[in-house]
Amino acid sequence: MQFAVPSKWESPNVLCLVYDVTNEQSFTNCSKWLEKARSQIPGTTLPGVLVGNKTDLAGRRVVDVAQAQAWALGQGLECFETSVKEAENYNAPFHYLARQFHHLYREKLEVFQALV
Repeated sequence: MQFAVPSKWESPNVLCLVYDVTNEQSFTNCSKWLEKARSQIPGTTLPGVLVGNKTDLAGRRVVDVAQAQAWALGQGLECFETSVKEAENYNAPFHYLARQFHHLYREKLEVFQALV
């Protein structure tokens, strides 16, 4: 499978990978998307989150939360589960990403100020 990366993906600062907990293929594809995103900024750490959505469909779940957490941990990502339909935990990944982005901003600002 070939993934095209639009120009707006150039040099990402943070990453949000979302998969459907009822769809194994959507979880498997996260590896490919992560690889593609990281290829845009080789040698740089890319903070991010893995988000399992549709937890309201518990009876149809095929991706185990422990499996997703283990994969995320191995990739240096934070793992969250949500149900956007039920408005459960949908904002937590974005709050995490905002804190990570702010941290990166502060680091770059300190480097810039040291040069002045």
